[in-house]
Amino acid sequence: MEQYQDHLSGVFQALADPTRRAVLGRLSRGPAGVSDLAKPFEMALPSFMKHIRYLEGSGLIRTHKRGRVRTCEIVEKQFAAAEAWLSEQRALWEGRADRLEQFVMQIQEEGKSK
Repeated sequence: MEQYQDHLSGVFQALADPTRRAVLGRLSRGPAGVSDLAKPFEMALPSFMKHIRYLEGSGLIRTHKRGRVRTCEIVEKQFAAAEAWLSEQRALWEGRADRLEQFVMQIQEEGKSK
């Protein structure tokens, strides 16, 4: 369970940064070279590479190098833990909202009958 939580924390920390989210958004359309991924961002390549290494460390992407080109691709299965956690939270909060709605309706009905 602790390993699951550590992995989940890493995934959400990776997703917390807008640059990394933008990279993932681009990679969702297919693999891309690091230089192509870096073009839209106003930062030096070494700074951008920190984002790539963070995403790779979290397991959300993998990279491979052919010649001088490093290509990145998304690892879809790594999103499953975050998706499962979000689904659990959604179900929990929807259940709470439903119970709150029932409570409010009950109070309103009691108020009408007085």
